[in-house]
Amino acid sequence: MKAVFLKEISAFFSSITAYLVIGLFLLANSIYLWLFPGDNMLTAGYADMRRFFVDAPLLFLLLIPALTMRSFAEEKSLGTLEILLTKPLNEGHLVLAKFFAALFLILVALLPTLIYPVSLYMLGDPPGNLDLAAVTTSYLGLLLLASVYASAGIFASTFSRNQIVALLLGLLFCLLVSEGIAQLAVLPFFAGADLFIANLGIHAHYEGISRGVIDSRDLLYFLSLTLLFLAGARLVLQKRTW
Repeated sequence: MKAVFLKEISAFFSSITAYLVIGLFLLANSIYLWLFPGDNMLTAGYADMRRFFVDAPLLFLLLIPALTMRSFAEEKSLGTLEILLTKPLNEGHLVLAKFFAALFLILVALLPTLIYPVSLYMLGDPPGNLDLAAVTTSYLGLLLLASVYASAGIFASTFSRNQIVALLLGLLFCLLVSEGIAQLAVLPFFAGADLFIANLGIHAHYEGISRGVIDSRDLLYFLSLTLLFLAGARLVLQKRTW
C-alpha cells in the first residue's frame, strides 16, 4: 500500500498536470481574493477569511476531479491494473492508497494558502485582529469537503479507461452531492421536507464547520460520504474478478 502511495505521488509530480492544476487553483484564489475589483480582502475593511472558504469549494469542483481522473483510468489504459492486483494488495488497499495520495496533493495545494490568514493577521488593525479558531475549523471543513470530492473522483475513475470521461464523471458526482441535493430542497414538490433534504447535502454541514462550530454529526456525515464513495470504487474493481 505504501509503495502504491509513493508511486502515485511520484507520478503526479513527474507530470505537468499536477503543477498546472495546483498553480491555477492558487492563482485564481489569489487574484479573486486580493486583486479582483470589489470586495477583496484589501478593501473589505475587516479581517475575515469567509470569502476564501466560500470560493475554494467552487474551485475544488474542478481541481479535485482533474487530480483524480487518472487514478484508475490510466491504470486501465496502460494495462497495469491487472499487474497491481496480482501483488499482495486487495482492491481496498489499492483504493485507499490512491485516495491518500490525492488527499496529500490537496494538502500541498492548500499549504500555500496559509499565507492568507498570516497576512490578514499582520494587516489587521490592531494586528492580530483575526478569529484564528474560526479559520482553523474552516480549514478542517475544507479538508473534509476535499476528502469527499477526492473519493468521488476516484470512484468515477474506476468506470472508464478514458481520463476525460473520468474527469466529467467526477465533476458530475461532486456536483450531485454539492449542488444537486441543495437544488432538490428548494423544489415545491418537496415542500415540508426541504430542511431534511437540505441536510443530506454538503452545504449544510460545511457551512456549520466553516462558522467555527465542530459538530460530531457534521464529521460523521463527511466521513460516511467519503467511505461510501471509496466502498463503491472497491466494489467496481471487485466486479472485474466476479
